Amino acid sequence: MSGAAGAAGSFGEFVARAHRAGRLVVQPRMGMSRPQDMRAGLVATKRAAATTVGTITVDSYTRMGDHTAARAAVAAKASLNGYPIATHDADVTRAVLEGVAGPDFPVQVRHGSPSPESIFAALIEAGLHATEGGPVSYCLPYSRAPLADSIRNWTRACELLVQVRNTDAEPHLETFGGCMMGQLCPPSLLIALSVLECLFFRQHGIRSVSLSYAQQTSPDQDAEAVLALRRLAAEWLPDMDYHVVIYAYMGVYPRTPDGALGLLAEAARLAVRTSASRLIVKTVSEAHRIPSVADNTNALETAAAVAAAERRVLVPVPVQDTGIYAEARALMYAVLGLGEDIGRALRQAFQLGYLDIPYCLHPDNARQTRSYIDEAGRLLWSNTGAMPLHRIVRPTTRGELTASGLLAALSYVERKYDGISIKDSAVSQIPAAEGGTDAAGELKGAY
Repeated sequence: MSGAAGAAGSFGEFVARAHRAGRLVVQPRMGMSRPQDMRAGLVATKRAAATTVGTITVDSYTRMGDHTAARAAVAAKASLNGYPIATHDADVTRAVLEGVAGPDFPVQVRHGSPSPESIFAALIEAGLHATEGGPVSYCLPYSRAPLADSIRNWTRACELLVQVRNTDAEPHLETFGGCMMGQLCPPSLLIALSVLECLFFRQHGIRSVSLSYAQQTSPDQDAEAVLALRRLAAEWLPDMDYHVVIYAYMGVYPRTPDGALGLLAEAARLAVRTSASRLIVKTVSEAHRIPSVADNTNALETAAAVAAAERRVLVPVPVQDTGIYAEARALMYAVLGLGEDIGRALRQAFQLGYLDIPYCLHPDNARQTRSYIDEAGRLLWSNTGAMPLHRIVRPTTRGELTASGLLAALSYVERKYDGISIKDSAVSQIPAAEGGTDAAGELKGAY
């Protein structure tokens, strides 16, 4: 957490106060299309036995800019997979928030859009001031929009969000860069993208940010990664109000209740061990259906209880340095060396392959990098493509990754936490891909 102070009532300041008090802020992923249901979800989140912030997740039509379809669905009273904030009148959304959102319970809008201007405009009009995403992280995995267009759109959106500063709140923007593809992206690239997107936000006037990191396949590796992220944030964002947010695992989730709860508990312990400030939870229903409000409440309370218990018995343990910080730093310097305009530098970095997301099929991604899970469960590079890591990383070449090998990697965490033995599994011998369009196609369907 930096020394910069957020404005009273802001998202960043709420999280900072909780962190100073030794409490982990927990947050659901929640979005309902009907205003009364969305309000009920926020009320339940606020009443949970935990330190919480609220979430309004928008629907797919809105996040992809298809407002005509969103309006038609609302008019037909059809159920959507989120809250159509740009379709509902601002008075409707203000009524959803009235008496619920406030300095003691800030609400963040989550979306997934490479063209977020209308979403930002709608949340601002409704009186909100916290959201998330990024020009890279909400373009490459989720759309076919050109990266250059996303960067321009996000520039305008940041400049729009800055206007909230004219009110009593400091606008807050969370990068999704630490969650690229959800899985099979080695930590150093997640860290570099998280810090780079925050630098982009700062360049366009944002002063309060959060840096994301998604729980991966190895608790020890994750601890090293989050500490490296905090170190880089302290170096590059000293003048900003910032905190680190952990995402419970975003890949194929355990199917058993014990497995799902075990994985969530590990995420909560990770947050405490690394002094992260906020955790976005997942529930026991992730593998089966859209979680209910009760599912989310139970997950929030479970994570909070685990975090509190971990804090009581926490004994600092040295974290091994396997080079994650050095890798992330090298990636950042390569990008920032391309010019002072961070948006232009990000675009050039992808063109040159300095940034290259494994298994990401977006046309602006070079698609030359690959990763694998080693015998200890660590997520490592098998091919670094043109990324400037050749002096730091010695990729392990293991032949071409087959579709079955990729699916085994994707289900590694599920099987581990559901208690299925992985000792003799093909996961421990996953080969690296050297192209593999069939494997990439399998991955696209698996997400």
